[in-house]
Amino acid sequence: MNDDPAGPDRVADLLLRAVGSLSTAATARMARDMPWFSGLSAEERSWVSLIVQSGLRGFSDWYRDGGPPVTELEVISQVFGEAPRTLTGTITLHQTVDLARLSIDVVEEHLDGIVPASDAMAVHTALSRYAREIAFATAEVYARAAEQRGAWDARLEALVVDSVMRSDSDQSLLSRASALGWSGRGGVVVVLGSAPVDRPEGGLFEGIRHHARHLDLEVLCAVQGERLVLVLGGVRDAEKVAQQVTEHFGAGPVVAGGPVPDLTRAHEAALDAVWGLQAAPAWVEAPRPVLADDLLPERVLCGDETARERLLAEVFHPVAESDTLLETLTNFFGAGGSIEGSARALFVHANTVRYRLRQVAELTGLSATDPREAFVLRVALVVGRTEP
Repeated sequence: MNDDPAGPDRVADLLLRAVGSLSTAATARMARDMPWFSGLSAEERSWVSLIVQSGLRGFSDWYRDGGPPVTELEVISQVFGEAPRTLTGTITLHQTVDLARLSIDVVEEHLDGIVPASDAMAVHTALSRYAREIAFATAEVYARAAEQRGAWDARLEALVVDSVMRSDSDQSLLSRASALGWSGRGGVVVVLGSAPVDRPEGGLFEGIRHHARHLDLEVLCAVQGERLVLVLGGVRDAEKVAQQVTEHFGAGPVVAGGPVPDLTRAHEAALDAVWGLQAAPAWVEAPRPVLADDLLPERVLCGDETARERLLAEVFHPVAESDTLLETLTNFFGAGGSIEGSARALFVHANTVRYRLRQVAELTGLSATDPREAFVLRVALVVGRTEP
């Protein structure tokens, strides 16, 4: 090859003529040295090949123009072409940098056979600079794509949570949640409480997601007005999980609804939690967090029809099936919770009253001698006696 300098235009033309052979050599090296490349689909491998060719053409044009700074827009239009929106979700930034590094290595290996020896040093230097420019601009492309995906994911997540809270459960809910990585394993719990006033949503949600991963839970987050909503999946113990995530809420009651079997029924847990959050202030001694199931009497007083039906089915009707148990429970409360007083009113031995109260506890899971559980029983009696 002639040793006289060819000049930028001539060198650029020589590089353009070699694009095909250089691209083929680079693709062959990728298949040999990069395991992830072979795992791509045929279409994705063709995109990568086109990117390599575009990058080589871009370098020749850049060299012809004297090596101006490479912008993000130029990387998108000249190198990635139509591919970035798809490839940034398929090929990682690290893989893209490896791809660029390998392509540069291939060009440098063949460069002495393409350009005059007198231009080789200048072209090698320019190639190294171009590689750095491309690396920085590529990082900006991926950062922008990640930012856009993050914004879209945030909007989609808010839409899914809103659908749960509004009881819009259909197949679109599952597909949207799946797009956010929801796998649908285990029970689902909805936890409500006030949003912390001193933490922006971005940092708050990131902290919640990190905590959920540590607990091996799935989570969808949203702030609705002053209320923080967490939809948690993979739950085995609702009370334990609620305790583990309470730290992320602001002041005031935290209420957990559920668990329910899956996301399609999460609206049931959400409705329980909404009524529970409204009713929680009525139970001054309520724990934090509290299960919505433990607030049935307060929810009834707030007008929750579901809680009313639950008290009837789970408490009143089992007791009312026995006139003796219903009469004993009524007299026990009428005697101010005195077993002896109830026994006198019923003309039975005190141990008989104790035995009947144990039967009530076996049927309902509630002890008439416990102040809180006695309140639940008394409300259930009121609800039952006023049943239409």
